[in-house]
Amino acid sequence: MTAEPAPRNGPEQSGGGGAGGPWRRPGPQQVPQPAAAPKGMWHGDGRTFGEKALPRMSVRLRLTLLYGLLFFMAGALLLFVMSVLMADILGSVKVIGLNLSDEEAAALQRQFVEQTMRQLVGRSLLALGGVGVITLVLGWFVADRALSPLQRVTTTARRLSESTLHERIALEGPDDEIKELADTFDAMLERLGMAFDSQRRFVANASHELRTPLAINRTLLEVALGDPDVSDDLRAVGRTLLATNARHERLIEGLLLLARSERELATRTPVDLAEVATTVLEHSARRDHDAEVSVHPELTSGKALGDPVLLEHLVSNLVENAIKHNVEDGGELWIRTGMLEGYATIQVENTGPAVPAYEVERLFEPFRRLNADRVESAKGAGLGLSIVRSVVLAHRGAVYAAPRPGGGLIVTVRLPADRPPPI
Repeated sequence: MTAEPAPRNGPEQSGGGGAGGPWRRPGPQQVPQPAAAPKGMWHGDGRTFGEKALPRMSVRLRLTLLYGLLFFMAGALLLFVMSVLMADILGSVKVIGLNLSDEEAAALQRQFVEQTMRQLVGRSLLALGGVGVITLVLGWFVADRALSPLQRVTTTARRLSESTLHERIALEGPDDEIKELADTFDAMLERLGMAFDSQRRFVANASHELRTPLAINRTLLEVALGDPDVSDDLRAVGRTLLATNARHERLIEGLLLLARSERELATRTPVDLAEVATTVLEHSARRDHDAEVSVHPELTSGKALGDPVLLEHLVSNLVENAIKHNVEDGGELWIRTGMLEGYATIQVENTGPAVPAYEVERLFEPFRRLNADRVESAKGAGLGLSIVRSVVLAHRGAVYAAPRPGGGLIVTVRLPADRPPPI
């Protein structure tokens, strides 16, 4: 592996590019997202409606409309009762006047009652409409107030992942149905957290138990191969067993790192990704690789907040993966660091075999390789990009991947910056 000098005195990179060269456009995000409904379909209450999507009405709007409907129904009933009572009261009023016959007095009474009731009903309807509008506005805010605990539950559920199951809603307030829902959700998170912790402990313990016999096997094989009287056939078998043993050791180390990276971070310190990338490239240059790859560093400062050891493993896995899965002769690798759109960002781009777009998502799954190829498993355990995604999730960042035009892969990692960008 050969490396070109890294530019370190350029301006901070942003959305348009940086000192060492332009950033590649990030591909699809490799963080689990909620599954979207098929286009043109709407699912709700177990029903499916075709072709045209129906508008989605929120609970807040439904409650507001319900409050308004109940108010108008109660107001209409009150207006009806009031009109009946008022008509009865006005009907008992007698019109008294000089030189008025009974028929004329009755006609004047009917005219007075009709005019009074018409004005009363009209003005009452106007008052009912005005107060109804005010009721709808107040109902909107009351519904928002009533649903705020549910919004808190929803926000927490969206933020949770395997690495943040320690969070709880811890809703305070009266012991009602909403608090019971929040407490039930917290209890479910507790059970899920215990299940994930048990799984991680099992992987870690099993990995530790397997490391000892593998180390013993390696020692015995190396001692046996060091004997000058060993035949050529046994020496060839021993070297094959040593290579297999080394692959198993890499697998165990990968499982240990994967189990560690899925835990909640215990340490968060400012880390400059440019310094981490420089260290990783220096270590990688001292190791032997199957193919000669030209490395083009384009490094500028990009400070993130996280675990330095895990971030070093993240960059190392990206670099090693880009070197292993490269072309045999004349391979190239670009590594860029800096600030991109307010995030500490590292991007690794390499030449290599063409990667179909539909295969990119699968590459981040454990023990998955391009085209499900198990023949070339000697290149690695199939955990490199899985560990990258796990470390990114533990740091609450995002990792993107996209096929490179002409072959290869572009992987972009964005992590929360040490300090928010100035406004």
